[in-house]
Amino acid sequence: MKTNSLSNSALSIGSISDRTGLAPSAIRYYEDEGLIAPGRNASGHRRYARSDIRRLSFVQISQGLGFTIAEIREALSSLPADRAPTKADWSRISRRFGAELDARIARMQLLRTKLDSCIGCGCLSLKTCALYNPRDRAKRLGSGPRYLLGDTPPDRSSAQK
Repeated sequence: MKTNSLSNSALSIGSISDRTGLAPSAIRYYEDEGLIAPGRNASGHRRYARSDIRRLSFVQISQGLGFTIAEIREALSSLPADRAPTKADWSRISRRFGAELDARIARMQLLRTKLDSCIGCGCLSLKTCALYNPRDRAKRLGSGPRYLLGDTPPDRSSAQK
C-alpha cells in the first residue's frame, strides 16, 4: 500500500466527491485506472491532494469530449507526481488535446456536410449517394460508412449495372 506524505490540507474521498460531483466508487475507479494516486493516512484511509480535484475535473471533461481512459492516463502521466501541476504543465496537455480536438472537429464538419446532402436526398440519385454500396464494395476499405468517412467510392455508373 502506497503512503504519500500528507499535509493538513489532504482531503477525504467524501470531500473530493463533494467537490467534483463524482461518486466515491467513480473516484476509486479512476484511482484503479492510474489517473490519480491518493496517499493514505495512518488508518489506511485515502487522502487526496487538492490538485486531485483538477485532475478529476480534467478526466470528466476529457471523457465528455470522447477521449478514452488510456488517452487521459497518458496525458496525466506527463504531470508531476510530487507537486501540484502548474499552468505550464496544464498548457502542454491542452495543446496536445487541442490539436486532437481540432482534427475531430474537422472530421465532424466534413461528415455533417456529407450527411446534409445524404439525408436530405431521399436517395433520388444513387449516382451521388454516399451510403449506396452495391455488393458491399466498400468492405475492402474497412468497416463503417466508408464513403461518408472520406473514402472515394468507385465509379457509380458501373456499380449500378
